[in-house]
Amino acid sequence: MAAHAPRRVVITGMGAITPLGQSVDEYWTNLVAGVSGVRPMTLCDTTGYPTKVSGEVQDWNPESFIDRKEARRMARFSQFAVAAAQQAVSDAGLDLEAMDRTTIGVLFGNGNGGYPNIEEAVRTIVAKGGMRVDPLFMPKALPNMAAAQVALQLGLKGYNGTVVTACAAGTQAIGDALHLLRHGRMDVMLTGGAEAGISQLGLAAFSVMRAMTQRNDEPARASRPFDRDRDGFIPSEGAAVFVLETLDHAQQRGARILAEVAGAAASADAYHIVAPCADGEGAARTIRWALEDAGLSAADVDYINAHGTSTPLNDVSETVAIKAALGEHAYTVPVSSTKSMIGHALGASGALETVAAVQTIVTGTIHPTINLDNPDPDCDLDYVPNTARRAGVRVVLKNSFGFGGQNACLVLKRYED
Repeated sequence: MAAHAPRRVVITGMGAITPLGQSVDEYWTNLVAGVSGVRPMTLCDTTGYPTKVSGEVQDWNPESFIDRKEARRMARFSQFAVAAAQQAVSDAGLDLEAMDRTTIGVLFGNGNGGYPNIEEAVRTIVAKGGMRVDPLFMPKALPNMAAAQVALQLGLKGYNGTVVTACAAGTQAIGDALHLLRHGRMDVMLTGGAEAGISQLGLAAFSVMRAMTQRNDEPARASRPFDRDRDGFIPSEGAAVFVLETLDHAQQRGARILAEVAGAAASADAYHIVAPCADGEGAARTIRWALEDAGLSAADVDYINAHGTSTPLNDVSETVAIKAALGEHAYTVPVSSTKSMIGHALGASGALETVAAVQTIVTGTIHPTINLDNPDPDCDLDYVPNTARRAGVRVVLKNSFGFGGQNACLVLKRYED
């Protein structure tokens, strides 16, 4: 018997809770304007730590999205996920009450789970003893609880999973959701990433690694991917959720289609626990695999939304990888880093940046890489410095790379019949 052709998959809705706004529209408007969401850190005490800035979701009130009792049962990262999921469902025009919810799945990327909750529990054990720990500590802190809470709050009974691959997680989750839909496991997937790990525990861990910026006197200029004066990443938080559907399902209900998810790939460097391989081999291989999965070539890529962390090692290795994968075409493709404005939201970063990638296709505008004042000579591509650019973009490559040598890439394209 002949195998069925893989089903096409499209994006019909998006939601976002970010340091630059609590909606897709507000977030995108600020990205295009080159606004920074990096400010002095307020979510934890920075005394004694070299990094004192972060990208925090401002004025967060979970009760704007979630019943008060339910919100108190969730960690902050799960609250973000549920809020963004509600936005995405509304944006897609999904009538959940009229749908078979066993055909709707949830797949999220997350790096840490409830780090602030873990820190709080340890402080309680030390100060008051273990029997005074929050009874809801475990169902708040586990990394899978963002996906679990989205399913619980929306009554979604299909596939449910969590990808925990450090900073590649959000992007890899979207790619894994693509493959589930392609092969008939689900009709609809809510997918993306969520993270809210800003705490002394996280601050201490990255500080002793010397991975973060110490540019505390000018927070808005602290994140500077591909600039020779970059000195580390900025911790951030947020969530982004996408409604992915098979094309048939979207067409049957008359949905508006934002973009098509054309391909995805994930791989391992098998090189080092935290450092990227200098020759970018693993990242380049993942880019090539994602393009192959999409049935496209390097010459088809019109824009790259970079991982672009603002760390000395990553920005050079990613540049090397792009050139290895795309050849001479790399020098003609605009590349920009969303992290220049929101910082690094770890497991959620790929999802937050995929919102920007989709909006680039929808609007024909490429957001800039801000704070790129003195380009690193080893970073010699077109990073769209400081000012947004109009461009007809059909195909976007989205890169994400994480600790452990985890690589994930997506290929998005303009929907065409």
